Amino acid sequence: MASRVDFKSNESDSDESIPEIDICLKLNVQPYQYEPLRRQEPSQQIVNEDSDSEPSQIDDEDPTENGNIPSDLDSCSCENCTIMPTARECKCCNFYTAIESRLEEASVKCITEHEGFVANCLNRWVLETSFYEYLHENGPLEENELIHKVYRHLAYRRFVRWIWQRLGKNNRRILPSCVVNKIRTAFPSQQYCGFKYPSGSL
Repeated sequence: MASRVDFKSNESDSDESIPEIDICLKLNVQPYQYEPLRRQEPSQQIVNEDSDSEPSQIDDEDPTENGNIPSDLDSCSCENCTIMPTARECKCCNFYTAIESRLEEASVKCITEHEGFVANCLNRWVLETSFYEYLHENGPLEENELIHKVYRHLAYRRFVRWIWQRLGKNNRRILPSCVVNKIRTAFPSQQYCGFKYPSGSL
C-alpha cells in the first residue's frame, strides 16, 4: 500500500517563507472599473408618436434645439410640408442630414417624391407584407383597430428603417411634416394624435 504523506508543517515556517502581498494595491483594481458609463444625453430621448405611436427622436442636427422651430410653410424648402398641430412637428425633410443623401441620389426636392419612399411607405402590397410580419410578432389586432391605422404605423416604421436603418429601443425620430402628411393622405383617419413624449420619460 502507498504510504500517506503528511503535509502539515510548522505555522511559523510558512509565515516566514511566503511574503504577504496586497493584491489590490499592486494591481490597482477598483470597484466598477470596467462597467460602462451612464450616457449623458437623457434629455435628448424625445419621441414623436403619431396616431400610431411611431418612433422618433430629436436628431443631433435637429434645428429645434437651436430655437429655429419652423411654424409656417415659409420655412419649408421641399414645398410639400403642411402645418402640424405643434411647432416641433413642423419639420421639413431637408432639415435632416440623414435624408439629404436620399434626396441627392434621386435628384428630388422632397423625400416624398423619391421612388423608394413611394415603394416602401405608400405601396399597399408592401405594407400588407409588413402587416403579416407585424401580426406574427405582435399577435392579432384588437377588434376595433382599423387597418388604415395599422398601415400608417407600418409606413412610419418602414420610413424610419429606410432612412436611419435600425434604431434601438426608445431611440426615436420626429418624422418630417411632408412624410407624415403623405402617409396620412394615403391612409386617412378621422383623428390623429400627433407628437407625444414616451411614457416614463418625464
